Amino acid sequence: MTRSERPARAPRPAGKRPVSSRTKGPAKGSAKAPVRRAARPQEFTLPETITPALPAVEAFDELDMPAGLLKTLTSLGVTEPFPIQGATLPNSLAGRDILGRGRTGSGKTLAFGLALLARLAGRRAEPRAPYAMVLVPTRELAQQVTDALTPYATAVNLRMATVVGGLSISKQAGQLRRGAEVLVATPGRLKDLIERGDCRLDQVTITVLDEADQMADMGFMPQVTALLKQVRPDGQRMLFSATLDKNIDRLVRQYLTDPVVHSVDPSQGAVTTMEHHVLYVMDDTDKKAVTMRIAAREGRVLLFLDTKRAVDRLVKRLLASGVRASGLHGGRSQPQRNRTLDQFKTGLVTVLVAT
Repeated sequence: MTRSERPARAPRPAGKRPVSSRTKGPAKGSAKAPVRRAARPQEFTLPETITPALPAVEAFDELDMPAGLLKTLTSLGVTEPFPIQGATLPNSLAGRDILGRGRTGSGKTLAFGLALLARLAGRRAEPRAPYAMVLVPTRELAQQVTDALTPYATAVNLRMATVVGGLSISKQAGQLRRGAEVLVATPGRLKDLIERGDCRLDQVTITVLDEADQMADMGFMPQVTALLKQVRPDGQRMLFSATLDKNIDRLVRQYLTDPVVHSVDPSQGAVTTMEHHVLYVMDDTDKKAVTMRIAAREGRVLLFLDTKRAVDRLVKRLLASGVRASGLHGGRSQPQRNRTLDQFKTGLVTVLVAT
């Protein structure tokens, strides 16, 4: 008899306790078979910092960073550190492991980026052997990190390489062969390049996991742990995440040593000027009309749908109605995705429909 053919167990009467495994159970075939309780998930507790953390700073010029980085911060109008930057930078610059919790927009990229660039300033990596590795879950985030750090890397004469799926692996291999001190990568593409012999991680002394919870959600943990086993065991590790649950606790306990822990208040990384409206629309025809009204409003609009097919259908309907719309989903190539995002940023496309 297959599992699907087995009859369902009879419900346990109210007030009856299941038979203990230490006592004699019911006769074979009885409907009152023992009921196993599902194990309760363990709650994640922040690790205690053994070595006291260095005090936070309120200005970048209080930090021991190369003059090129400080000058670039000023020229780009970055005048005061965000809370997560002011708290973690004194410790990350000193080589401490960091466990930072903060939402997207809380300033995590500069929190780890300035530290690794300052610590690597003046060094030159061998071909295929970067000194720092930043792992991120998506191609778009990899590009954002690269764009954000490139001006600062240029200021201290460090080279960056970005390796992600969806783009030419040969070009990315060429970047690594020419040499790069800082590598920004998604786990899958980096694994491919290592297997091809185009990259090795034995010289990596600084490792960053950005949006670690999202990597766990996307099933990247086996690849992430395999990559972490290849970096120098005595190196610095910095883990940043919006939440610290799922498999993140295992990563923390296995790969971080005496980390400085900092958690940003959610309100410090959240938008405070947004209004929320919920529209209850019962009829499918009305839903299409309401969606069209929202999409055609003034300004840029972002619409989320659940499937790639639904995205393509809505984009087609919006374009037919004269709304400048474009779709973004996993079925598009990376050049198409980049072009769509650029058009949305510049206003050429006013409605972005995405999964």
